Amino acid sequence: MLVKWIRCTVVDRRGFERGQRKWAGLPGEPGFRGQGGGWSRTRPDVAHVFAFWESRAFYDSFMARSHDRLASAQAGTFKDAQVRLFDHRFDVKTGFEPRFTDADLLRVALCRVHEERAEHYVLMQEKVWNPAMAGSPGMIRGLFGEAPGDAYNEYLVLSMWLSAAEHGKYRTERIERLALRARTEADITALTGDIVQLEPSWTV
Repeated sequence: MLVKWIRCTVVDRRGFERGQRKWAGLPGEPGFRGQGGGWSRTRPDVAHVFAFWESRAFYDSFMARSHDRLASAQAGTFKDAQVRLFDHRFDVKTGFEPRFTDADLLRVALCRVHEERAEHYVLMQEKVWNPAMAGSPGMIRGLFGEAPGDAYNEYLVLSMWLSAAEHGKYRTERIERLALRARTEADITALTGDIVQLEPSWTV
């Protein structure tokens, strides 16, 4: 599965939201699995959208045919769009599905990893971080993705949560202890991320 992450700064909120509803035409596209997103909880003018495709071939075909027509409704409503693609490597918890209806909050983390530490980093995701997140009552589902053929060794960790309170509990109780155990500092060169308040009307 291919994951597409779009992050942009919105300059016309009403126009952007109106345009977002035009993506309701996506389910007819071959290989489309789901899309959703919302507003950053730390920067109210930043929007995040996540789209899921069965494969890169299906996605490339959509980009060549229908994308521009659907995207035209949002022209001029945002700036600084950053688009990143990731290949799904494994689930966090089990049975990831690109569904957004039962979650209130989404946590996205982008990690850039030292090339020689990539293997260790991926192993620690599986053995340390995954079980800890999966064991948190408020975490619904998640995935771990890798940027395809990227020399920078970029990885995506996406997790969906029942509420901000549940995510807060996991953060304060566990993060520091887990980071020490996984020796995270030695693996990563940069870590960025955001907390996204999901907008039900953006779910396709």
